[in-house]
Amino acid sequence: MNRRIFNSRNFANGRFHPRDTAGASHPLDTEHSLYCHRAIITIFLSKTGVKLATQNKYERKVTIVGCGFAAVALGISLKRAGLNNFIILERSNEIGGVWRENTYPGAACDVPSRLYSFSFEQEYPWSLRYAPQKEIFEYLKHCINKYSLAPHIQLKKEVAEATYNESSASWSLTTTDRETINTDIFVSAVGLFNNPAIPKIPGRSGFKGTQFHSARWDHGIDLKGKRIASIGTGASAIQYVPEISQVAKKLDIYQRTPQHIFAKGDRANSPQSHRTTTWEKILQRHERLSLFARFEKNSRRRSSEALTRKSAEAFEKYIRSLIKDTDLLQKVLPDYPPGCKRGLRSDEWYPTLLKPNVNLIHTPIKEITATGILAEDGQQHDVDVIIYGTGFTPTAFLTPMLITGANGEKLNETWREGAEAYLGISVAGFPNFFMMYGPNTNLSGSIIYMLENQARYIAKCIKLLERKKARAMHVKEDIQKQFNDELKAQLSKTVLVHENCRSYFQAENGRITTNWPGLMLNYRWRTRRVRKLDYIFN
Repeated sequence: MNRRIFNSRNFANGRFHPRDTAGASHPLDTEHSLYCHRAIITIFLSKTGVKLATQNKYERKVTIVGCGFAAVALGISLKRAGLNNFIILERSNEIGGVWRENTYPGAACDVPSRLYSFSFEQEYPWSLRYAPQKEIFEYLKHCINKYSLAPHIQLKKEVAEATYNESSASWSLTTTDRETINTDIFVSAVGLFNNPAIPKIPGRSGFKGTQFHSARWDHGIDLKGKRIASIGTGASAIQYVPEISQVAKKLDIYQRTPQHIFAKGDRANSPQSHRTTTWEKILQRHERLSLFARFEKNSRRRSSEALTRKSAEAFEKYIRSLIKDTDLLQKVLPDYPPGCKRGLRSDEWYPTLLKPNVNLIHTPIKEITATGILAEDGQQHDVDVIIYGTGFTPTAFLTPMLITGANGEKLNETWREGAEAYLGISVAGFPNFFMMYGPNTNLSGSIIYMLENQARYIAKCIKLLERKKARAMHVKEDIQKQFNDELKAQLSKTVLVHENCRSYFQAENGRITTNWPGLMLNYRWRTRRVRKLDYIFN
């Protein structure tokens, strides 16, 4: 292992790049400094926000599309950098993104609250270790109010098109009601999970009962005493199914493939954890650091055959301790290794499957009839309500926005073989355009940590434009290609590409366009500073 790359001075300055050290391990390498404790403490405990600037005369306009965690993170970073000329456009009548829209019973985060929150806003009275949807929604509102973002937010503004004007080095955004908004900097913060995916099952339109997607939960329907079909066994379904099983007369769960669902271990937070004394702050930070290290360790499993095998053995032992029914056991045991799909956690899922009114159906659906669902084995299952817990379309980045960059280049055409960007933030040929939660920045840890790093990086890009007195900047095509070639090489060594695994991480052509292959710290190193040589300035 090349020792130069661990030099403390290089580490502190973020000098990690494939050109920095001849023959050195690349920072995407998941083995690189995994448990270098000094590194973890130095990076993680340092503030990720941009230092507050007392004055800035920079007047270029920044427009952020979307108003969830990503937009809030960026808005705070911009204000801390003294960049106050920005607006946030939200298509709905309220802020919140996925935490506004996903109001199904049992909706909660599957990452501990202490980690699924901003590093600079930790003193919040979470009631549970894994925060419920309402609390996360209120946390976002709290951050918006505390950091005075409300005056920057414009609701009911859905952007349909964005076009770059080369003569003025600016963007023209067109909303669905045909309003035009001109801006110097265009940032997409729409996220991955904003468009529900409903499977194209024959006969769906002819069903005479009630049907809806979990992200569009119909709270006007009383499910008590109803015969219900729930399609899908993903992150949303494992939360609402245990809840509705308590009131349903009959609940059929349609499963395409079984999941690895580990125990969640949720619990109420003690009143002491909400105190803001110096000692409690230290304990909060210690808990957050411990959680961070645990998730980093779990990420490493994806590239280690030995660790993956050990995790699979532990999961099978766990399942066999819960389920004694041989037929049910065969239905819930995956034939692919842990880690190739998003890891799920629930304390209620497997006990729910043992209830007398719950039926796990592993047979594929042939069609939906007027009265229910016809399975491929010929069995008709009559129901009153069909709920689609079928997730979202994360690989359809930025859909349905139509984005046109320099020289009339269409982003959806550029990405027809799969979305890609530099650091998941910048795209060659699209000047002054940045993304939050872009391609290959999703991961099994805290996306909030990733968003903080992206927000800081984008703020630094805008400040760099000012210092260079440049009108526009965009990443060099060869730099973007080199970065994505490295990503592909690293991803090919992980369990994400296992032959038996098909997940939302993959585009239709099998390419993994959503996930980061390394650790959260790896990404922090790569985004710690903006490398001017990686960009073209006009």
